[in-house]
Amino acid sequence: MQTLQDNISELIAHGLDRIHYPETAPGLYAPIAYTLESGGKRLRPRLLLSAFAAFCGSRPISEALPQALGLEIFHNFTLLHDDVMDNADIRRGRPTVHKRWNSNSAILSGDAMLTLATEYIADCPSEKLPTVLALFNKTAMEIYQGQQLDMEFEERDNVSVEEYMDMIRLKTSVLLGCACRMGAMLAGAAEEACEAMYSYGTDLGLAFQLRDDWLDTFGDPLEFGKEIGGDIVNGKKTWLLITALEESDGEIADILREDLEPEERIRQVVKVYRKLDIDSRCSALVKEYSRRAIDAIRGVDMDGKLRDFFIELAHESAERSH
Repeated sequence: MQTLQDNISELIAHGLDRIHYPETAPGLYAPIAYTLESGGKRLRPRLLLSAFAAFCGSRPISEALPQALGLEIFHNFTLLHDDVMDNADIRRGRPTVHKRWNSNSAILSGDAMLTLATEYIADCPSEKLPTVLALFNKTAMEIYQGQQLDMEFEERDNVSVEEYMDMIRLKTSVLLGCACRMGAMLAGAAEEACEAMYSYGTDLGLAFQLRDDWLDTFGDPLEFGKEIGGDIVNGKKTWLLITALEESDGEIADILREDLEPEERIRQVVKVYRKLDIDSRCSALVKEYSRRAIDAIRGVDMDGKLRDFFIELAHESAERSH
């Protein structure tokens, strides 16, 4: 028997499959189709449709499908441009767009994805259009700010934990908050409920990103889907590295300055992490943000089964292995 989440997943998959691309300049649209067919968790459209279902009563959840697809297209647009900026070779097990085509194609197709996403977001009842577009535009600008901060952090040695948390809130979490709030808004939920859903989504996003940080160093590579230790090798500013830099009396900084083979660099940094109990402290922080997400929706009048879904998703975010 199909569950609501099965139906939501099918709606999203069919919606993405049915996107119509113009016949003019097919080279513009081929990278978009390639990007969207590569899969992913589809978390943002699932959150939007689940939030809509939690407050919409008997209305069909397909009413909010255009906005769900719009957020998924927008999310993938940000990944496409991120890959160009990072000169990344692989995304979801396949060559990135700028590697399969070229950087110019990736930039232009990304621009087209942003416009396409906006068209889908705007496909809503006229009375909701101003608030929906305002939320989307605000979120988009915050994500760009987060990406800028992330790039600047690469050149800095003195990034604080507080700065890092604000950066990942902007770069990652606000889009999950946007998905939850937009779904509730479209369903006609009260402002208090919409704000609670936004808080849920942003705290869920922080838990997800911190868990990603943890998995990159302490996860099982077979389950995580990629080699462990990439953040350490690249000197990427994560909660783990920043905390260790602040607390290791220069030990981590000295290791990062040494000319070491990747495996040895990872081994030495992880040794310091374990000495400082970084692994368990990060896990505890993930669980704290998962708890905050759950607390945000306690007392909100919504469909009980959807509340259970949101609670279970928050628990899963703290324990996931990939």
